[in-house]
Amino acid sequence: MEFEGFSNKTLPFLEAIRKNNNKEWFEAHRTEHENYILNPSRAFVEEFGEHLMALEPTIHAEPKINKSLYRIFRDTRRMGANKAPLKHRIGFIFWQGSGSRMQSSSFYLHFSPDELFVCVGVRWFEKPMLDAYREYIKDPYKRERLNKLLHSLMDMGYSVIDKGYKRYPRGINKETIYSHLFLYKGMASYKVLDPYIIENGNKLIDTLYKIYEDMLPLQQIVYEISLLVKTD
Repeated sequence: MEFEGFSNKTLPFLEAIRKNNNKEWFEAHRTEHENYILNPSRAFVEEFGEHLMALEPTIHAEPKINKSLYRIFRDTRRMGANKAPLKHRIGFIFWQGSGSRMQSSSFYLHFSPDELFVCVGVRWFEKPMLDAYREYIKDPYKRERLNKLLHSLMDMGYSVIDKGYKRYPRGINKETIYSHLFLYKGMASYKVLDPYIIENGNKLIDTLYKIYEDMLPLQQIVYEISLLVKTD
């Protein structure tokens, strides 16, 4: 299936999910889900994955649920999880490396009736990645390189995720140059766009490619960090 963009009924369908968030409603509208979400999502991953490989040939672009696509049903069993059974935003991930897709440096996006969110990196480090990140930035040269890159991205109009910690890790002097980098729980840059871009396939792909090209140096640094993760 050639990707020509998402239907102009896709965002209204997601809004309908938000207003009718129950499995019974969804079962009655499975055909719309397949036509407006699932089928074009698979086509998008195949099409855009080929473009991304021009930036990073080793990324994973797999048009399957729990690969580059996410389940529309939310896992409500986790403590503190959103208990609404359905997601009203649609996410995609193209990741690099052999580890967990959520803890691998990635090109990520999601859209909803509210926004198109475009991101690279890892937004929340689990302990192995957090340890690897902190080990990486102990090197003054690498810390300076990362700090300079983050400022460059912000100068281009991109945002950097907020710091997640208020206290410095044990053994880190806050007077150390660029010590603020030790306060991050993840490392990612992002941009928020008008969601209606998704209805124009060529514009969506061109827009995403330009953003990911700009953000590629950060994606590559996070990939370098992932290679430092210690495995049992």
